[in-house]
Amino acid sequence: MKYNKGAIMRSIEQPYVRDDHPDFETGDTVRVDYKVVEGNRSRIQAFEGVVIARKNGRGARSSITVRKVSGGEGVERMFPLASPLIDKIVIVRRGRSRRSKLYYLRELRGKAARLKTDVARQEADRAAVRAARDAEKNG
Repeated sequence: MKYNKGAIMRSIEQPYVRDDHPDFETGDTVRVDYKVVEGNRSRIQAFEGVVIARKNGRGARSSITVRKVSGGEGVERMFPLASPLIDKIVIVRRGRSRRSKLYYLRELRGKAARLKTDVARQEADRAAVRAARDAEKNG
């Protein structure tokens, strides 16, 4: 008897998929608010940088790699998107990229490491926020 392994995996992963994250792509600058536990206290730590990779699509096993330059040193951090430790993800800036993996940014320095802004997607985001604010105000 043949089993549809993809359907079995989707049915197992379905309870763990989070849909409260915004839609973003590689090249976008995001701020990930991550819960950090230190001893018996927990706090939220923000990590802001460019999404240089997105792996395993949009399912429960998907993860992103975010890169930032801190004190002249490049820092990369991977975040599993289904993790309950992610408090929220905020899109800071929309970047224009024609590749799915931006690993070439690791070798670039200074202004060369910047990506162009995707003005169309950024304006669409602003229009959506404006419409939501007007709808909240009027109704």
